[in-house]
Amino acid sequence: MSKSEKNIYKEVEKALDEVRPFLKADGGGVELVDIVDNVVKVRLTGSCSDCSISIQTLKNGIEKSVKNAIPLITKVIAVD
Repeated sequence: MSKSEKNIYKEVEKALDEVRPFLKADGGGVELVDIVDNVVKVRLTGSCSDCSISIQTLKNGIEKSVKNAIPLITKVIAVD
């Protein structure tokens, strides 16, 4: 992994840290799985893993935070 890739991972983790308290308040969480071709792959955990509005949380909360912090990220997707 190159230095710039490591920096992107760090920046994504920082962006995820911004939303984690809100997820945790509802019993959920998010883990960074990978970044491939400017697409961030995350795993929703706890109550977020089977919540009926997890897609909204993913797009309106997590993706928005990550894309605001790292504009080269094109999208954030959830994986199992």
